[in-house]
Amino acid sequence: MTDFYDNLETREPDQRQAEQIKAIAHQVAHAQATCPAWANILKAVSAADITSAQALAALPVTRKSSLIELQKNTMPFGGFVSSEAAPLAYIFTSPGPINEPGFDVPDHWHFARALYAGGLRKGDLVHNTFSYHFTPAGVMFDSALKALGCPVIAAGTGNSDMQAQSIAALKPKAYVGTPSFLKIVLEKADTLALDISSLTHAVVGGEPFFPAQQAFFKARGLNVLQGYATADLGSIAYETPAQEGMVIDEDVYVEIVRPGTGDLVADGEVGEVVVTNFNPHYPLIRFATGDMSAIMAGQSPCGRTNKRIKGWMGRADQATKVRGMFVRPEQVADLVAKNESLVKARLRVTQVNGQDSMQVLCEATVISPELTAAISDSARSVLHLRAEVVLQEVGSLPNDGIVIHDQREH
Repeated sequence: MTDFYDNLETREPDQRQAEQIKAIAHQVAHAQATCPAWANILKAVSAADITSAQALAALPVTRKSSLIELQKNTMPFGGFVSSEAAPLAYIFTSPGPINEPGFDVPDHWHFARALYAGGLRKGDLVHNTFSYHFTPAGVMFDSALKALGCPVIAAGTGNSDMQAQSIAALKPKAYVGTPSFLKIVLEKADTLALDISSLTHAVVGGEPFFPAQQAFFKARGLNVLQGYATADLGSIAYETPAQEGMVIDEDVYVEIVRPGTGDLVADGEVGEVVVTNFNPHYPLIRFATGDMSAIMAGQSPCGRTNKRIKGWMGRADQATKVRGMFVRPEQVADLVAKNESLVKARLRVTQVNGQDSMQVLCEATVISPELTAAISDSARSVLHLRAEVVLQEVGSLPNDGIVIHDQREH
């Protein structure tokens, strides 16, 4: 039995890049022709010109947060569903609210690959504790497990007593759900003196997976790996037995951009995760997730050749109010763009004697009083607020993706 879900996972990187860029060009043409929203957003784009990663990076970014308004104007999906889509099977609603479609196709959210990497195989009984209502996580995993040929205990959320009792009675091999709930169920089984040692594997997601949790599961002999997905895109990246970062899923193309922009950052630099999918039913092109991560150097020791990300590293939407005015990452990016001597900037927001105070920390190729004065003027124009400008050497700001660092105690 192979360690890989299919041959796509071991393609030569150059082959994958060429094939995915070609697929993206096709996806753009398809989206323009069959989705009113994309016809409008990409009206100035020629799909035939998308022949490289650099050409893709010139396309506009569409942010998940913008779906709320777009869907209000065109219910239920804002014009992003293809007119040639498969029959609609589900409508989910996530906080926002944002409506997400589910289609009558096998493994619509393409999560089977991540589950396979987590050690699940045909015939394995799996205990699914993700929610089956409103949000798609329960069905997302259910459909992926069905594609693998795994029978599912449709447990859903809550009632840790019943969850532990079900696992003890039915003896599944694997758990899927959040890591925090897995810990609760394990501890409940201990309290009730139930034998749930049949559980040897788990694939978790939906929240951060903290080192203390990882150590807890490892001490109990559980093989727990994590997946990273969103309701609209499905699987984006997943952990493998190597447990060195998360391998990007073969059904998406991932870019990391500077928050508030569509500009690519260098590999290793923290930025916002932007994804283009290959889903013909619900095309999403340069779709900004609002999540932060970074591309890792090299390939995974597990043998999969796709790029890796470091996993979830926080949220990119760092907008905050200062002296009654919103400041956003996009404004900081605009400030940098207006000054050729600036490489990078972040805002530091604090309170002094109960009043908001703001500094603009700038990495600059030149440090001079004249540049400080010029940037102070630009800051007032772009941010509509006064701020102290502090020039620093290139490379001095932390590589954490933070653009607006709000240090006030709320």
